[in-house]
Amino acid sequence: MSRVCFFTGKRTKAGQSISRRGKAKKHGGVGKKVTGITKRKFKPNIQKVRAVVDGSVCRIKVSAKAIRMGLIVKPLKRNYQPAEKAAS
Repeated sequence: MSRVCFFTGKRTKAGQSISRRGKAKKHGGVGKKVTGITKRKFKPNIQKVRAVVDGSVCRIKVSAKAIRMGLIVKPLKRNYQPAEKAAS
């Protein structure tokens, strides 16, 4: 399963991590130098939640931002009691 939000479409993005050394010119140095560039990934905060989608309850992957924005509709809690307790 991929790491993609059901509503917003957020997904893993590629980027770079840049390592530098030295002291900035504005702080009295000779300037910062790049010593290495490595690939990295930016992963979205994806959660698995139960939600109502097209009238049925199913588990979907959504980003935390979609949950905060109120894009998902959570199902109602069941009021279930076993048969023994209901009879007595």
